[in-house]
Amino acid sequence: MSQQYVSSSDAERKDLISKMRAGDRSISNKKIAEIFAIDPFMDAYDLELDELDPSHPALFANDTLWPHFERLRNDDPVHFHENSMMGPYWSVSKYQDIMYVDSHHELFSSQQQKGGIALGGIRQDDQYALPMFIQEDPPKHDAQRKVVTPMFIPRQLADLEPLIRSRAGEILDNLPRNEEFNWVKKVSVELTAQMLATLFDVPQEDRLKLIEWSDTIQNLADPEFFESVDEGFQTLFECLAYFQALYEQRKKEPPKFDLISMLAHDESTNNMEPMELLGNVMLLIVGGNDTTRNSISGGVLALNQNPEEYQKLLQNPALVPKMVPEIIRWQTPVAHMARTATQDVELGGKLIKKDDRVCMWYISGNRDEDIIDNASEFIIDRHNPRQHTAFGYGVHRCVGNRLAEMQLRVIWEEILKRFGKIEVTSEPILLASNFIHGIRDLPVTLRD
Repeated sequence: MSQQYVSSSDAERKDLISKMRAGDRSISNKKIAEIFAIDPFMDAYDLELDELDPSHPALFANDTLWPHFERLRNDDPVHFHENSMMGPYWSVSKYQDIMYVDSHHELFSSQQQKGGIALGGIRQDDQYALPMFIQEDPPKHDAQRKVVTPMFIPRQLADLEPLIRSRAGEILDNLPRNEEFNWVKKVSVELTAQMLATLFDVPQEDRLKLIEWSDTIQNLADPEFFESVDEGFQTLFECLAYFQALYEQRKKEPPKFDLISMLAHDESTNNMEPMELLGNVMLLIVGGNDTTRNSISGGVLALNQNPEEYQKLLQNPALVPKMVPEIIRWQTPVAHMARTATQDVELGGKLIKKDDRVCMWYISGNRDEDIIDNASEFIIDRHNPRQHTAFGYGVHRCVGNRLAEMQLRVIWEEILKRFGKIEVTSEPILLASNFIHGIRDLPVTLRD
């Protein structure tokens, strides 16, 4: 039988896992990549169940993750991975089990000191720990989340829509025709960057700094970008300096309706230490960037991969509102969220013990045929398109989900006014991440 791991011994992997779980950040990312190198095209059904490790970024970078999750859903929906590169954890791969974990925050903690919301997360005592409200449990989580919630209420979104539509139109009108360009850079990044600058009330000329910082947090563990976490954090400390100055300035000014002013004037967030400020700013940047950005790109790719659906859309642009949540389900921009069991819990017939790490694979729940009809198909006119796990559930449900949907709806409404077709003309480059299911480059050509 072929082996999933193609280098190193079991002893080496177990030793590295122990060091990672102990918070040893001196290990180079290149060493991690070497020890846990796998064949990303390995057939999931050729492996023993205990050999599966769907957390490996190579599976996401090569878009070969789907059979691994299909195998888990069919054979062991609540599965314990003892020798994962992320340390031991439980995979929760089916829709209903994911909903159970997400809706029982008292049983499954998000607290950073217990491991946080991502596999391989940095613990509270690490020098690079970034406290943020999504990595807190109630009541602190609720108090801090409430500070920024007014930015995303329906009335505020209605006020923002004309601005988003104007910007989307300007971006699209300046695109080249009949020549290849990177859709991610020219459209997805540009629209989300302009929106982020508005939400933070920072100059539009600084918008690409926000994207750079968002990309940095996603690429910290990728040796292609940074040789060490130390190197990546030098960029993030530039972000901290930028927002620390804004934060202190806005404390001295009358309250305004922007995210930094909201943080600066509420008693739950007006006295944050620098790393907590950086953590919450990064949460808002990544949350505002990655969901929308990767859904805008993912929608173009999905329609090209499903030409009958693209033709259906071109013939009936009124399908856009139904298509939007289907794109988000299909792309699932946040592939997983992790939790830590606060007590012994039975789930799917398995005993999850206190302090065990648990991973909700949203990206797998969104392909669960037991809940979603024809879940492995992209269908833009589903009867219940919002039945998906992409935004999470419970107290941690994505606070900006309606803004993401609105931006996606507006950009597609404006696209359909202008172009006959957006044709993907070269292979996309996908993000090597098990957390953000993203597209780095999407070469396209606009056709009349």
